[in-house]
Amino acid sequence: MAVPRQYEDDVAFILGKRHQHGADFWTTTDGRWGKGSPFSTFDCALLLTELGLKRTDPVMRGIADTLFAAWREDGRFRAAPKGTMHPCHTANAARALCRLGYARERRLKATFAHLFDVLHEDGGWRCNTCKLGKSKETDASNPGVTLAALDAFRFTSHVDRDERLDGAVRTLLAHWQTRRPLGPCHFGIGTLFMQVEYPFLRYNLFYYVHVLSHYAAARKDPRFRQALRALEDRLLDGKIVVENPNRRLAKLDFCRKVEPSTAATKRYREIRKNVAS
Repeated sequence: MAVPRQYEDDVAFILGKRHQHGADFWTTTDGRWGKGSPFSTFDCALLLTELGLKRTDPVMRGIADTLFAAWREDGRFRAAPKGTMHPCHTANAARALCRLGYARERRLKATFAHLFDVLHEDGGWRCNTCKLGKSKETDASNPGVTLAALDAFRFTSHVDRDERLDGAVRTLLAHWQTRRPLGPCHFGIGTLFMQVEYPFLRYNLFYYVHVLSHYAAARKDPRFRQALRALEDRLLDGKIVVENPNRRLAKLDFCRKVEPSTAATKRYREIRKNVAS
């Protein structure tokens, strides 16, 4: 494993959870890859890439194979043997696989086409967990799902070339203004959102700014700059301090609670590089 020495214990801890759900690569015995956060297959794909494991590592290949086994010809990903395949499942599987280096893989091309096909009328993505017409806020796209989809699309050539992605960016910038709980899953912007979370497992200020910094439509918008300033107001000597990690990760060195994180600061520097481009 080509990981920094300081993170070897973190990697060992995560790998030690590999079979805790009953099957290999953090899956359940019936093949669920999104169950058991922060030690699901999906979560561990993100955690281990942050810690420096390469695509060629046998564990990373096993994770990729596990996720691709859930892929369907229409581009969707099935999170469980039975049940509805929602855009959140597909977006999260896609962003994990993109982080693993598969953004140009043939199967993901079908996935990106599918995501474009299911864009909600307001420009973002929405899990259809309830029917339209309940309320204006519930009918809106899900900010969390939209952020996850844009996180996947940032690895593609569609960035800054496809107006549909700019529309999705605008829905998230509008959410910065309204802050209301939106979509069937009620993603809002409140006290918890504004606490710095790392790694990027859920809708949060740091993740929000990082993803949007890859899109020119966001970088030139004053609402993005407000969000960036809000993040930078929480820096300590130019470093990211992890304020609200997942409680089961809070003692790991790369995201230790209320301490500066070298790994998180690396992601912040990516934001600054994107803003300067």
